[in-house]
Amino acid sequence: MAEIIQRDGTWTFDGDALRLVPGRDKNVGLLRRSLGELTVPLGALAGISFEQGKRTGRLRLRLRDGADPLLQATGGRLVDSADPYQLTVESDRYGVAEYFVDEIRNALLLDEVPATPVDRYLLPGPAVPLSVSAGDGTASFDGERVRLEWNWKTEEAKAAAGTRTLALAEIRSVEWQPSVGLENGHLRFTVRGAPTKAPPKYDPNAVELWGFKKDPLMALVAAAVQARLPHPSAPPAQDAAPKQLAAAGPDHDALLRRLRELGDLHRSGVLTDEEFTMAKRALLKGM
Repeated sequence: MAEIIQRDGTWTFDGDALRLVPGRDKNVGLLRRSLGELTVPLGALAGISFEQGKRTGRLRLRLRDGADPLLQATGGRLVDSADPYQLTVESDRYGVAEYFVDEIRNALLLDEVPATPVDRYLLPGPAVPLSVSAGDGTASFDGERVRLEWNWKTEEAKAAAGTRTLALAEIRSVEWQPSVGLENGHLRFTVRGAPTKAPPKYDPNAVELWGFKKDPLMALVAAAVQARLPHPSAPPAQDAAPKQLAAAGPDHDALLRRLRELGDLHRSGVLTDEEFTMAKRALLKGM
């Protein structure tokens, strides 16, 4: 087992998966703290790197394209403080970081894990239900329906239509875009049979974001929905049966709950290190 403990977080590798736990340092972004602990199976990794600096360095995980619904939904637009796959390393732990990198690279070689894209999600995405208020509205998702509610800052033409409810089977795609400079961001849902070119400010299927503290949390809603939509690289037959895929959505939540339950049993002493490792390995292989 390899482990590196920093103020920014703790990463642990047991040979089959990485456990990423965000730290409590003030530089840890709200998105990382809200996302909580992540378990990344070895098969989802494309590589790992370590960059040294004068005072601090940075570990970076590179996931296989299409493996993670969060990265799929955000399209590489997460800032460093919100990226769960980066870890700031203090200079006195550079040796530990290099050992950590070697362990993972060796495991990737031994298991012959390819760096090629995948056609199914290898991580479950955020747990549901969840609800986030930011920008001009509140986005909620229970695993089956998205609910958009508006606040007093919403453009009158959009608010006049009232609360918006979208069934998962109606949603074709989801997009999260952060605000950059003077450009506002958004969380937008593209609905089947109802394309729109309206700006997010007027689009009843979009929440407009202005760059405030809670804006990144909308990425959690985007990722949770993305995890339950047909994978962009899946065979066409899967795209033709959105209702069946929507019905399979709770499997993501069951997996996430089971991983968390195992972690709780291990921390409380009910499971030994060996029992915990074996149980987690069996669960991940079942994925």
